[in-house]
Amino acid sequence: MATESPATRRVQVAEHPRLLKLKEMFNSKFGSIPKFYVRAPGRVNLIGEHVDYCGYSVLPMAVEQDLLIAVEPVKTCTLQLANTNPLYPDFSTSATTIQIDKTKPLWHNYFLCGLKGIQEHFGLSNLTGMNCLVDGNIPPSSGLSSSSALVCCAGLVTLTVLGMNLSKVELAEICAKSERYIGTEGGGMDQSISFLAEEGTAKLIEFSPLRATNVNLPSGAVFVIANSCVEMNKAATSHFNIRVMECRLAAKLLAKYKSLQWDKVLQLEEVQAKLGISLEEMLLVTEDALHPEPYSPEEICRCLGITLEELRTQILSPNTHDVLIFKLYQRAKHVYSEAARVLQFKKICEEAPENTVQLLGELMNQSHMSCRDMYECSCPELDQLVDICRKFGAEGSRLTGAGWGGCTVSIVAVDNLTSFLANVHKAYYQRIDGSLAPEKHSLFATKPGGGALVFLEA
Repeated sequence: MATESPATRRVQVAEHPRLLKLKEMFNSKFGSIPKFYVRAPGRVNLIGEHVDYCGYSVLPMAVEQDLLIAVEPVKTCTLQLANTNPLYPDFSTSATTIQIDKTKPLWHNYFLCGLKGIQEHFGLSNLTGMNCLVDGNIPPSSGLSSSSALVCCAGLVTLTVLGMNLSKVELAEICAKSERYIGTEGGGMDQSISFLAEEGTAKLIEFSPLRATNVNLPSGAVFVIANSCVEMNKAATSHFNIRVMECRLAAKLLAKYKSLQWDKVLQLEEVQAKLGISLEEMLLVTEDALHPEPYSPEEICRCLGITLEELRTQILSPNTHDVLIFKLYQRAKHVYSEAARVLQFKKICEEAPENTVQLLGELMNQSHMSCRDMYECSCPELDQLVDICRKFGAEGSRLTGAGWGGCTVSIVAVDNLTSFLANVHKAYYQRIDGSLAPEKHSLFATKPGGGALVFLEA
């Protein structure tokens, strides 16, 4: 397990075209040159959707697409943020008073999350000022974790400016917690892979305590990411936080049904751990304890023996107070079955049978069906894209990231890659409304990339 601090590398900026361009743009913007650069990758989750915040393992890998930030500490107490993408306006604020507006998930607020997380971890009342220029090539709101990469980048920037040290695990945990400042009740997968990723391997990431195990992917296949071109921002919609709450409520009802201390239970994994039974057995308990029909807040109160006021003030988050129905059975069924698929995926990669690629593909297909039908986090465009990918030779294809838009990931035999890319591009992207910017047509094969880094000019 990687517990050391993120690597610092000395580089000849002139030999790295992207860094050189960023340096030149920084000089043009701020009239000075950066003291250092920080990189954090995006990620693709191969399997294990919507289970991290329920306490279960996930299986992502970092992608080669990333965020870079050029940084210059300054003597004033002013933080100045700029972005190479003109769609993201400049922002400046006092580094002593960090205000994050949850009602507006603007790009700079994700940077402020990472900065505030480090500031609060060390109990600092104020920070030194800095000039920062951000450059990213992760498609935004696409399920490849561009927002979390910015939080992680900002955390590492702040740590470096302060001259402090933290392990990768500590940084991941701080950044996971601090992203909640913007209202997203995530589980920590995105931040963990951003820091713990290693080139050439996917990772099984487990929580409580956080740890990462290498998972070697089959050599005869590649993973292809395809952007549905439907954007979904987790912090700007209620879908994500409602699912988090449905899982929490399901955990409490299952715990009550099994005579456990339900008021202490927050995650579906805790119920399994307290009962000491398998995931397959948890699916049977779910069948017995919960009904497929949606639950009203009033029915949940009757099941738990509490008042509506207690439900709202002690269990529900502020952004789920007005939800009228909760689908507890479906969400629990998805989580327990998906958690089992993650472990099967890892086992198949380890054992490497002759039909490894086919078996992994079947698990990915099952995952997409469960996300679509039980978790209801797909959308028509994602379903269409998954069908197209399978039609043109993917052994398996599924949505990746939170869903409701964003990307699919497909496992494709290396020999079929060229024809697969050409056929999917023609079938999906050439039929899309011509008003869509070509850069949104993201379709690419990727391999496991490395984690967050600090670059110093040699």
